[in-house]
Amino acid sequence: MTADLPDVTQAPPPIVGGEPVEVAGGVFVLRDNRVPLVPNIGFVVGDRATLVVDTGLGRRNGEYVLAQAKRLANDRPLYLTTTHFHPEHGFGAEAFAGAATIVANRRQRDELAGKGAGYVRMFSGLGEAIAAELKDVAFVDPDVVYEGRAELDLGGHRVVLQEWGPAHSAGDQTVLVDGRVLFTGDLAETRMFPIAPYFPPYDTDFDGARWIAALSVMAESAPEVVVPGHGEIADVTLLHEIRGYLEHVQAEVTRLKTAGASAAETAAKLDEDARARWPEWTNPEWIGLAATAFHAAG
Repeated sequence: MTADLPDVTQAPPPIVGGEPVEVAGGVFVLRDNRVPLVPNIGFVVGDRATLVVDTGLGRRNGEYVLAQAKRLANDRPLYLTTTHFHPEHGFGAEAFAGAATIVANRRQRDELAGKGAGYVRMFSGLGEAIAAELKDVAFVDPDVVYEGRAELDLGGHRVVLQEWGPAHSAGDQTVLVDGRVLFTGDLAETRMFPIAPYFPPYDTDFDGARWIAALSVMAESAPEVVVPGHGEIADVTLLHEIRGYLEHVQAEVTRLKTAGASAAETAAKLDEDARARWPEWTNPEWIGLAATAFHAAG
């Protein structure tokens, strides 16, 4: 499966760093700085509690994020939630065990239990620096499990956790703060082709149609600040851009498949077409996998 993934062997080590930047009142982000396998990590600092969104890859990153959270929280209780189970977003959660109340949707919890070990093996095969961060990683169960939607009152900030999967993954979750700031996880990235983790027979939970529908609903809420899973912080325009790309892939796959094109032929054609239409976007390796997934979905 690693042959289908972007080549990150020459990338910097996947280490979270820097200082949190305030993107709205009481809402901070540790920026990814476009380092592969480093996510944007959020902190929502309330009067009564602080919420952390995502952890980074492995215990060392999780400990760094926890230290930043404690500094911002100033002895207030901590919550942790993860936008989905993928390693760079949630595999640092062990650092938070006993230090924070961990909240997850049921699908995400079950997905981690079923796929977590396989993703450790897959990501470890991407390079020595990544394998080092995942060595002896331990999974932790959430303290609170919800279905559909949950709300957190942090004191001065109202946070809505919304389940969307299967889309990018089975347990995708967004985090909406005060109706203004939206953490999307990998349902949106800035200047990157959307990550399509379609690896049959190991992982086939990618659902492009549901992903498009989810982006449409998110866009209707018109968030002022959109924090993507990876890439620069944006606004609601980003949600329209990602939806437009996925709609284009879906339409072209339908057209080519109806004309008799095989999955491989369709993927090759979409790869050429999308690179030309979005030349400034990185990680074009995901184009063919998205096309293949749409082709398989019929």
